Amino acid sequence: MARITKIEAAKDNGRRKLRVAAYARVSTDSNEQLVSLETQKNHYERYIKARPDWEYAGLYYDEGVSGTSMAKRDGLLRMLDDCDRGLIDYIIVKSISRFSRNTVDSIETVRRLCEKGIYIFFEKENIDTGKMEGELLLSILSSLAESESHSIAENNKWSIQKRYQNGTFKIGYTPYGYDNVDGQMVINAEQAETVRWIFEAVLSGMSPGTVARQLNEKGVRTKRDGRWTGHTVNSMIRNEKYTGDVIMQKTYTDDRFNRHINRGERTQYLARDHHEPIISRDAFEAANAIIDANGLEKGIHKDEDKYKNRYAMSGKIICGECGCTWKRVKLVNHFGFSCNTHVRDKNACSMKTIAEEPVKAAFITLMNKLTYGRNLILLPYAEMLKSSQRSGNIDRLTELDALIEKNTERRNQIMQFFTKGLLDPAVYAEESDDLTEEADRLTSERDSLTIQMNGNRDQADALDRLLKYTAKGTMITEFDPSLFTEHVDHIVVYERTEIGFAMKCGPVFRERI
Repeated sequence: MARITKIEAAKDNGRRKLRVAAYARVSTDSNEQLVSLETQKNHYERYIKARPDWEYAGLYYDEGVSGTSMAKRDGLLRMLDDCDRGLIDYIIVKSISRFSRNTVDSIETVRRLCEKGIYIFFEKENIDTGKMEGELLLSILSSLAESESHSIAENNKWSIQKRYQNGTFKIGYTPYGYDNVDGQMVINAEQAETVRWIFEAVLSGMSPGTVARQLNEKGVRTKRDGRWTGHTVNSMIRNEKYTGDVIMQKTYTDDRFNRHINRGERTQYLARDHHEPIISRDAFEAANAIIDANGLEKGIHKDEDKYKNRYAMSGKIICGECGCTWKRVKLVNHFGFSCNTHVRDKNACSMKTIAEEPVKAAFITLMNKLTYGRNLILLPYAEMLKSSQRSGNIDRLTELDALIEKNTERRNQIMQFFTKGLLDPAVYAEESDDLTEEADRLTSERDSLTIQMNGNRDQADALDRLLKYTAKGTMITEFDPSLFTEHVDHIVVYERTEIGFAMKCGPVFRERI
């Protein structure tokens, strides 16, 4: 007779843990909001892992996107895709407005998930879509969130329109040559001289590209402390503000919160003599006429996106010898790239021209290698990047915030003691100096850490996009400009037979040409 052994049931009756994910979103890409997002991510990870009956299924997030549409929210779409694949059982979201301000999107998404037995808990509204009354309440609150979003937008538009009409609208960001002083555009004397020189140079027949090159050679910096380009100079020549006039509502936002260039779809307002001019109207019109004439010779018309994605590599090739950029040039029977320094002075840089097609072929080879060797190259790099950047930085950032808050409290405390005469002036001065020095040190460390975290995040997002692409297993045979723009930050030319592709996700891959 067979021997029977009793196997006791597990204490949890074999019940599988609930796989719980969280979703977070911020609607701007400023550093402060992104650090806030890091705090949310840290909170949810700890919150979910603290529940013994829950299993952490990941945190999905979007940065710098609006809540009015789900179409461009990659993090949310990725989470819904994982729900379809059966990887998530339950979702936590801070509030309905963080999830979506669009009623139709909210309800359709909730219903789609409920059909799969996946429910959402909205913390702020205390709504669990798994309960019978959840959908009705969600519908009402989503409608309110959507109405609030549209109401705020319409109120802002109305307010701005009124300021356009009565001439009280203030220019928030002034162009190069002006400063914003108490909401008024005031001429910056030093920059204004550069503006006048730019217009004079164009009127004398100099191209915007040549103007930009000469400004860079002189060490002149742009408004944002960057290098000049032909596009920057061209935009200045087109800017009517240098004549003292302002055209308002050059762009507009549609009902779906998408921004467009105003080509006559919305009313515009011209405020003449809005501020002190730098350039006369005659000089402005003459310079624009020259730009238009030069454009027509090349088949370029005003307001036409002629150069958009025309050459994906333009401005992205760096000389490994002198560090200067390379430009696209016409050779005998094909196109190629030349170092700008070598073109100006062959003795200053020895790098000679390289053909365009071998560079494109090298990119094709690289992408196919990354696709084929995804598991050996990209996945290990992803693990390394992930392990080196997150938890320690977030914990230190939290610690710094606490220390700064404590420092502030202490400074307020000794100030009160001093004003009440309870603290000797010499002691107060010494203590105050020490606390101020400590506050500066802590703030500096926090700012540096924030910058580092934002840089790491950009690399992680770029790596995520590259992993998605290579996961498809597609081998390419032709150069794809959009693929290059998506994944490559720039190219370094080490020699005529070897170049390096500096990827947006961090590493530089060398290829022979």
